[in-house]
Amino acid sequence: MSKNILITGCSSGLGLALSNFYLDKNYKVYGISRNKPEILNNNFTHIPFDLSNISEIKNSLENTIKDIKNIETAFLNAGMLGNIKILEELTISEINEVYSLNVYANKELLDILKTINVKNSILISSGASKMGYKGWASYSLSKAGVNMLANLYSHENENSKIIALAPGVIKTPMTDHIRFEIDQEVFTSAKKLNEGVIQTPEQTAIKIDKFISKIDQFESGSYIDIRQVL
Repeated sequence: MSKNILITGCSSGLGLALSNFYLDKNYKVYGISRNKPEILNNNFTHIPFDLSNISEIKNSLENTIKDIKNIETAFLNAGMLGNIKILEELTISEINEVYSLNVYANKELLDILKTINVKNSILISSGASKMGYKGWASYSLSKAGVNMLANLYSHENENSKIIALAPGVIKTPMTDHIRFEIDQEVFTSAKKLNEGVIQTPEQTAIKIDKFISKIDQFESGSYIDIRQVL
């Protein structure tokens, strides 16, 4: 019997790479995203939904997700960077837009996942959740919230392994924007990204699967930087 995988943000970047990776391993993949990815595989089911519509997540997705019943791993990957600005220039509305998608959407999804059999829930975090880079306030605040969300739910759902996982720097439109379009003299983190290791989404998917093969070594609710354990 094929195992089930749930992936949010499946239409591009890491979410698309994870979808293709697990489809190649003959898993059944259920992907949630606004746009339908270019995947032609009978084991792929696309669930069209905009996760920024927080108030409608449970109304629109609860029955669909519950129908899956047994999920090997849920990858809560959907997220956004937000505007790169100094804090003084950021509005509460801008911060809240990022926080809502990166944290509150995952909270609503975890509430649903708690009602079915889910072996692992992987919340995609970031090293920015630990390091306060200039200009990254919205993203860093939200990813720190992701870390605590995983920790809190691990105490309320002991039947599932819940991990906040920082996958390292991935070549995506988001990181390309930081590396090539941001003033590196003002926001020096952009320069650091260019000087560090940058991996493709496909390389990252392989690493994440390798991490999951060792997931029993880690305590549920933990924040894990994949670069420090593989």
